[in-house]
Amino acid sequence: MKDNTLFLYGAPASGKTTLGRQLAERWGAAWVDLDERITASEGRDIPTIFAAEGEAVFRRIESGVLRQTLAEPAAKRVVSLGGGTLLDPENRALCEAAGTVVCLETPDAEELARRIGSAAGSRPLGDRAKARAPHYASFPNRLAAAFEAGPSLVVVGNGLSGALLKGAHPVADATVAARYRDRIPEPLATIPSGEEHKTPATVMRLWQAFARAGIGRRDTVTAVGGGVTGDLTGFAAATWMRGIDWINFPTTLLAMVDASTGGKTGCDLPEGKNLAGAFHPPRMVVIDTDFLKTLPAAILADGRAEMIKHEVIGGLDHADPPAGIPSAAEIARNLRVKVEIVREDPFEKTGRRVLLNCGHTVAHAVEQRSGYRLSHGSAVAIGCVAEARMAVRLGLAAPEWVAELAARFAAAGLPTDLPEGMTMETLVPVMKGDKKHSGSTVLFALPCGWGDVRAVPVELREG
Repeated sequence: MKDNTLFLYGAPASGKTTLGRQLAERWGAAWVDLDERITASEGRDIPTIFAAEGEAVFRRIESGVLRQTLAEPAAKRVVSLGGGTLLDPENRALCEAAGTVVCLETPDAEELARRIGSAAGSRPLGDRAKARAPHYASFPNRLAAAFEAGPSLVVVGNGLSGALLKGAHPVADATVAARYRDRIPEPLATIPSGEEHKTPATVMRLWQAFARAGIGRRDTVTAVGGGVTGDLTGFAAATWMRGIDWINFPTTLLAMVDASTGGKTGCDLPEGKNLAGAFHPPRMVVIDTDFLKTLPAAILADGRAEMIKHEVIGGLDHADPPAGIPSAAEIARNLRVKVEIVREDPFEKTGRRVLLNCGHTVAHAVEQRSGYRLSHGSAVAIGCVAEARMAVRLGLAAPEWVAELAARFAAAGLPTDLPEGMTMETLVPVMKGDKKHSGSTVLFALPCGWGDVRAVPVELREG
């Protein structure tokens, strides 16, 4: 088995040092900046070495320091490499044998120029990104984006999970654990797939598994699976020994763009969905699009429902057909809509965060009435369109808006009408039990147009 080493590589000024420090801290690993090691070893900075002896001598020094670094034992380690370290085939082979090399996507030319200019004199080779583009493109494991979502560090890319799951204490979705035996260490516990298992009884099973494994207050548990796995693991972590850290590895598109961030954890009760829970953000969220390659179209469509909801809230570009596996960059752009709102209202105190409930008041009622046989994504699509109709009836949206929104969901392969036997009237008793109700009045986040979602109290009447 490879060493538990993650190598960050990419163009100069792509952010390897900044991300490496953050990633190591959140992962609980040692961090090594190769350029800093070279400076300490030589007793002079890198521009001085280049000026005095040229690039060829610097590369020999760099290779020697890399070998010395990898000879040191480390349980888990993040190594930030220089922008040209792996141009040497021997260095590349050494790193790929010792761990996982992840190449950071190069920022756009304007941003790259700004970063290089702000560190004038510290980068003797300047911007080599364009000339080295084929070299950087040859690395299959990529990191497209990294950003903070409150106390969580979110990293988005492909090929990330192989290294970051090593040494973890995973709680895994049973289907995922069976499919990725080579990637996921022996789980502390497995959770059966499906919303029907999102219960206090499953939380109790996780607490018991933590006890058997001797999980203490300084330990970190890891959720590997869809939104149900993340919600339950996060809730168990929030309440184990009054709160321990956890890391989230969402494996479905729905979990990646919705449940992975925001800090909400919990379980369902017979009286309603997510009624027992806590705000307990993960220490880190690792979104690896490799997990999406094995998902059937219907499961991908579920995730697209939440992505379309974010398009509505954020007024994102919605010209391309919502189909297939989205890129890491597309997921990152979409997820930022939710992250920006959560930053403003982390505990649902100001009302801004209610916008993320767009379509969900109806959706949660539809799910419950269906006995959770209807998928969450399908319910969200139905809920958004139903709530758009409410917006039209209240004079908040143009009449043609409903058809436009329904067409967007339908293009992703999602239903837009209530299931047979259900009407808005039959859903009223369930919607009155929503967490955002006061008497017979429920606070809806009504979709009124692209980039236009409004918090509107609506009085619901039965019959």
